Amino acid sequence: MFVPTRIVFGRGELTNLHSQPMPGKKALLLISNGKSTRQHGYLARTEAQLKQAGIDTVLFDQIEANPFKSTVMAASILARQHQCDFIVALGGGSVIDASKAIAVVSTNPGDFWDYIAVGTGKKKPVEHKPLPIVAIPTTAGTGSEVDPWGAIINEETNEKVGFGIDDTYPVLAVIDPELTMSVPPAFTAYQGFDAMFHSIERYLSKTANALSDVVTLNAVETIAGHIAQAVNHGNDLNAREQIALGNLMSGIIMKLSSGISQHSLENAMTAFYPDLPHGAGLLILCEAYFTDMIDKHVCDERFVQLARVMGIPDATEPTEFITALTHLMAECGVAQLNMADYGISPDEFGKFTVNARATMGGLFLADRVPLSDEDCVAIYTTAYYKMSTINQA
Repeated sequence: MFVPTRIVFGRGELTNLHSQPMPGKKALLLISNGKSTRQHGYLARTEAQLKQAGIDTVLFDQIEANPFKSTVMAASILARQHQCDFIVALGGGSVIDASKAIAVVSTNPGDFWDYIAVGTGKKKPVEHKPLPIVAIPTTAGTGSEVDPWGAIINEETNEKVGFGIDDTYPVLAVIDPELTMSVPPAFTAYQGFDAMFHSIERYLSKTANALSDVVTLNAVETIAGHIAQAVNHGNDLNAREQIALGNLMSGIIMKLSSGISQHSLENAMTAFYPDLPHGAGLLILCEAYFTDMIDKHVCDERFVQLARVMGIPDATEPTEFITALTHLMAECGVAQLNMADYGISPDEFGKFTVNARATMGGLFLADRVPLSDEDCVAIYTTAYYKMSTINQA
């Protein structure tokens, strides 16, 4: 297990940013193309903290919810022009994900896709050390602040690929739950379930092990026990703090156990439909995906244990996991998400399946039972029609 990130966790810790060791003197400060980071004062507070630490900053404020390769390249040009020697990523998972790619192409020649090892990537090695990253999350959903991974969309080829090397771990993560208080209810749910699925997948993966089991079950229990409160009562700082803690655990576990193909199937959807929030896509797929595993009796005892930590302490059947999951989705108001609402149609499921294998095929290798192409299309189809029926009702 290798997690080289210095982690500072707690309420109000952004105020102590200036006292943390910094990896350089001039930072490319990344934020999203949205308004919240400015509106809620997070940007101004971070700039003030960096100034107090003697750090000059250059702002890049164009990161999308599902970041594009072209945006990565534009940010890297800015970093080179201003001779930035590290990156500060202030925002949600998309901003921190993008920071990893930007860090690589700020110090290495060519296009970011030159360094992608799957799909249309050119599989070139990263020869020069990427810029160091300081991550300050304003959401709790991806764990990207404590893992090396970042998912980027090549809009020219409709590929969404996860990339990460040891040198793209953030050197410092400042996790202040107060910064998540402004996240709206729907996105609190999308992000919280994304974090929970990170741990659920790693518990169900064939790469699960004694240590990962301890962390993943604790993460799932923590998130499941507090996400409805965080969604429905967003000013509850204790609930926000617990979701941030569950997300942190889900991020730390990234290098100890692998995710499985649920994330591959979803990333294929957002590769073609980047307006679909990643967490929403996972929620659309989750019941069909996990039911397929349960029907195949892949790991019954693990589904029972998940049901127990998710609110059914006396669970004895794997299907009770689905009961717990759908109940939690209903409590959080995300049980009626629908592919059709984002323009997705059933004739695209074969295309998604091919894309998922080409770009995120490695996660299929961690499945306990292999998924055929027909299985993948069936999961998409079940998810599509089940959610359509719920919405019509």
